[in-house]
Amino acid sequence: MVVATQSLDQLCINSIRFLAIDAVEKAKSGHPGLPMGAAPMAYVLWNRLMRFNPKNPQWFNRDRFVLSAGHGCMLQYALLYLTGYDSVSLEDIKSFRQWGSRTPGHPENFETPGVEVTTGPLGQGIANAVGLAMAEAHLAAKFNKPDCQIVDHYTYVILGDGCNMEGVSGEACSLAGHLGLGKLIALYDDNHISIDGSTDIAFTEDVGKRFEAYGWHVQHVEDGNTDLAGIQRAIEAAKAVQDRPSLIKVTTTIGYGSPNKANTAGVHGAALGEDEITLTRENLGWTHPPFEIPEEVLNHFRKAVDQGASAQAEWEETLATYRTQYAAEAAEFERMLRGDRPEHWADALPTYTSADKALATRKHSEICLNALASVIPELVGGSADLTHSNLTEIKGGGDFQKGSYQNRNLRFGVREHGMGAICNGIALHNSGLIPYCATFLVFADYMRAAMRLSALSEVGVIYVMTHDSIGLGEDGPTHQPVETVASLRVIPNLLVFRPCDGTEASGAYKVAIENRQRPSVMAMSRQGLPNFDETSIEGVSKGAYVLTDSEGTPDLILIGTGSEVQLCVSAAEALRSEGKKVRVVSMPCWDLFSEQDAAYRESVLPAAVKKRLSVEAGTTFGWQEIVGDAGDSIGINRFGASAPGGTCLKEFGFTVENVIARAKALLS
Repeated sequence: MVVATQSLDQLCINSIRFLAIDAVEKAKSGHPGLPMGAAPMAYVLWNRLMRFNPKNPQWFNRDRFVLSAGHGCMLQYALLYLTGYDSVSLEDIKSFRQWGSRTPGHPENFETPGVEVTTGPLGQGIANAVGLAMAEAHLAAKFNKPDCQIVDHYTYVILGDGCNMEGVSGEACSLAGHLGLGKLIALYDDNHISIDGSTDIAFTEDVGKRFEAYGWHVQHVEDGNTDLAGIQRAIEAAKAVQDRPSLIKVTTTIGYGSPNKANTAGVHGAALGEDEITLTRENLGWTHPPFEIPEEVLNHFRKAVDQGASAQAEWEETLATYRTQYAAEAAEFERMLRGDRPEHWADALPTYTSADKALATRKHSEICLNALASVIPELVGGSADLTHSNLTEIKGGGDFQKGSYQNRNLRFGVREHGMGAICNGIALHNSGLIPYCATFLVFADYMRAAMRLSALSEVGVIYVMTHDSIGLGEDGPTHQPVETVASLRVIPNLLVFRPCDGTEASGAYKVAIENRQRPSVMAMSRQGLPNFDETSIEGVSKGAYVLTDSEGTPDLILIGTGSEVQLCVSAAEALRSEGKKVRVVSMPCWDLFSEQDAAYRESVLPAAVKKRLSVEAGTTFGWQEIVGDAGDSIGINRFGASAPGGTCLKEFGFTVENVIARAKALLS
């Protein structure tokens, strides 16, 4: 009986291996080595321990699985197919890495149901997993009752040497250890091989000791190739440790079973080739042709379908009890899961007139965050150790810490890269949580990879980025983001806002909250800015709108963003007093304006008006497309300087007088 069971286990493990081998060979592209080596640990996890429902990939209380080493994605696709997910068929496996397939070259959450997060850039997945575990911890603390647990699941990760080399993993895992996230379990595929060869050429640290120093529970399975019982014991032991995240170092052989390529860099990122595949089939006793899976293997794996349905049904019974006993909490919980916002939430956002006090837009951002937090309990977030500069604290929200996971202020420390990736994980938990994170705008460079993945993954993380120009002053060019706004605008699916006053700040937050599949950047000023009577929340939703105007067709259009809109308004008033017809356009978000219909765009920027002048305290890159060949741009195409903010703005030409002079030059 033991032999038969072991034989079936081995058949199942080899099924994973050969689906990966055959798919990569057919595509002539991919990474077969990791699936071949990690198949045993993945099999034990998915077949014996993980809780999920293949017929409902979005079932809330499923365990989350993240393949942080996303290049080995055929491991995950094989598991999805074998366990009965409808999202991955055998034809999809055969179409690995091909146009239109649901098996892309790295896992994509928006492409393949059952894939929780988009991975591939190494280290991002484990950092996302920290966010997933934080979301679970927060919701469990918020909603669970001693007699009724409706939030109770684990986050499992398979990561590799590359993930452990990337700094983002260190940032996120350090925070996870501090927070004591006991339901985060990472299996480290310790195979000693990366693209350049043996890891001993560059990576010789004791990873286990590093994670122990982070505050993780650490184990080592020395034989990850065959010791299935040891892998299972280690995972079960990790589950029993509730006050710390767990790392299980599983030593494996990359390309296990390949006679000539196992344990070499050659099997990391290239097909084995027909001859080596033949030898591997012989070596592992695999007699089946490409893509053929024995019936007993499918039957065994697809027990997951009934098991998953039973697990979900049991949870739904618990939820029904919860509804009866805790009706108000259940209503809020289920509203969040549906992705609904509370009724009339946007009414909490303030509007302003010119009579209101001039404030920095970072201060308006703080007002917006707290107004929204009072009516949207799922809003959570924090700053990279700049809370009192970014102004991102939810008043009375408490700090999310070990033992107080119900609180809403996330303390990320000086960890921008990890912070962005963690927020992606919180958003991808798909429980309705709306995460925001903050730093100085210039340090978007420290989390650009995570921001790009927010956009690619279609998740509405809100990035609060203050100190948005040379106007921040004395900290100088290291902190003055002259090129950052332009560089963020080129990322697809990322909304970049530069509001000019309090009403526009409210408009930006309204759009951000509404866009749950699109991240937003709030570029906010350090210096105080006047409020205008003419700004509007609706105008922000269109990306650009006419702020002030003259009668008839304008001679000139002044286009401003953020802190420079006030210069355009004052310059226009002076020019009108001299008989010029001047329109002022506020353009807080380029992308939203470009997405309006042609008639609206024409109503704001008529094609017949060629004289256009843009004013923005940043690089002029990209503005020519808006101002045209007959237009001009006031910007800064060099690094800034260390001086008071007002001095910097004046010396670099951001004055009403210079706007007037450049406008007259255009008109002449």
